[in-house]
Amino acid sequence: MNLRTNLWNGFFDRNDFEPLRTDIYEVGENQCIEMDLPGYQKDNVTIDYNNGYLTIMASKEGQEKNYIRQERYYGEYSRTFYVGDIDESSIKANLENGILKITYPKESKTTVERRIPID
Repeated sequence: MNLRTNLWNGFFDRNDFEPLRTDIYEVGENQCIEMDLPGYQKDNVTIDYNNGYLTIMASKEGQEKNYIRQERYYGEYSRTFYVGDIDESSIKANLENGILKITYPKESKTTVERRIPID
């Protein structure tokens, strides 16, 4: 048994793969989602907003080859994030250099103070 082969055996197992790695952060009055999508084209990415949830779906087809080792992954992946009640026309998206960036306004939570009567 080769020690070097044994040391790296399993290092790149599929179990360690996390598709669509994402960062979410605030910029002023907006929030941004940045998602790693290396090798994806914008025609293979869809973004849907429904009832306060943003769903990003990306798909990539593999090629039939006689692989010796395969570390790149193909298929369909999706992630869903709660973004709140926002104006969907203000959601902007851009895919550049393998990074999908989605910008949207923070959920507007208007609080109205009122006195509660005691019975």
